[in-house]
Amino acid sequence: LWFLFIPGKPYMFVFALPFFSFGIGSLFTLMMSMTADVCDLDELNSGKRREGIFGAIYWWMVKFGFAIAGGLSGVIMSMVGFDPALTTQPDGAITGLRLFYSGLPILGTSIAMWAMWNYDLDEAKAREIRTELDRRKEATAKPAYEPGVLMSMIGSQLDPATMKGGMDFSALSDQEIKKALRTRLKSGVHGLCFSPYIEGQDIEDQLTDAQIRQRMDIIKPYTDWIRSFSCTNGNELIPVIAKENNKKTLVGAWISNDLEKNEQEISQLIELGKAGHIDIAAIGNETLLRKEISETELVAYINRVKQALPGITVGYVDTYYEFYRNPKVIEASDVILANFYPFWEGSKIEYTNGYLTRMLEFTKELAKNKKVIIAETGWPSKGNAIQEATPTLTNAAKYFLEVYTWSEKNAVDVFYFSSFDESWKVRIEGELGAGWGLWNKDEELKY
Repeated sequence: LWFLFIPGKPYMFVFALPFFSFGIGSLFTLMMSMTADVCDLDELNSGKRREGIFGAIYWWMVKFGFAIAGGLSGVIMSMVGFDPALTTQPDGAITGLRLFYSGLPILGTSIAMWAMWNYDLDEAKAREIRTELDRRKEATAKPAYEPGVLMSMIGSQLDPATMKGGMDFSALSDQEIKKALRTRLKSGVHGLCFSPYIEGQDIEDQLTDAQIRQRMDIIKPYTDWIRSFSCTNGNELIPVIAKENNKKTLVGAWISNDLEKNEQEISQLIELGKAGHIDIAAIGNETLLRKEISETELVAYINRVKQALPGITVGYVDTYYEFYRNPKVIEASDVILANFYPFWEGSKIEYTNGYLTRMLEFTKELAKNKKVIIAETGWPSKGNAIQEATPTLTNAAKYFLEVYTWSEKNAVDVFYFSSFDESWKVRIEGELGAGWGLWNKDEELKY
């Protein structure tokens, strides 16, 4: 513009257009590509795919910029004294136009370059994010839980006509169902799985005494037992604080294929048990389901803790069918801590009573007269469906009411999963993983 903005020779401006086209065309191609990468990064962090809102913000800013530029054109011409009605313009008018129409874009572009200087989402990182998103979607499509296992285990098809028999919600509105949940929760439940991680934290982050106490204060009026999953990174504070609040504890040591971390977990668990903070010790959670260690290795851990903590009930938590596949774990355990999830079986919400009944019957046959406790069961309020199991807020409320009515009828202890939604699970399981809480991530009751 500086060199081709020549009074009396407007045709010279035409020669500037190829340069504009190259610059603007390249810029828009690059920015749209960057927007796609930012959408991927946002999905990685939030579990949500939001091209629509990013596109809306992007084009709003573009059009806002055009509007500002158009509005300033008249102001600029007035400032430099340019008058289109005059044959000869005042001294400095053309130079002023050149300064504004060349200098302002240069200044704006320089500021934009400075603002984007630390933008680090390069091609390698974008590919890494895309790979992780693809892996996560594959994991979501094929969860560790196996839909339809119950049918294969009992050796027959489940007759829908016999699967019902639980609560009848047909005459209740969504609001009435939520109100019924609140009433049932106020009357108290046997146990809640404690979700300690607040917004912005990840699984390896250090938990603080203050955040655990804050969440414990929220749930303590509603439960007799607190279940924890680990004994490191601040999780060891959970049973201590639970005992201060006169709660019984099911304390887990997180066992994985990280043998060094396993030693830390076991040592800390034993220390907590000797200090009187444990009522039931759980050596591992779905470790065999994840195929991280062998049955023999797990049994060795269980026997080690039993020897170190005589008088404390010791067991292992896994899906009911993993106990069938690993009978030595039943022999080593004092109690059978089984996870029952009609949702992961792909059950309709109307059939969950039948699923729970058959899971319990199957597990009791395996248990050899040992007590069976449901260490986890729940229903998510959001995410993808698993076969006929649909995650909605109303279905989650129905399941909560169903499972506690069923548990009282069958005299079985239940730990509900979970107390709070935890956003960190989005990065592992997608939106479905972060929607199992009775309270949301902001510690508000969802019902």
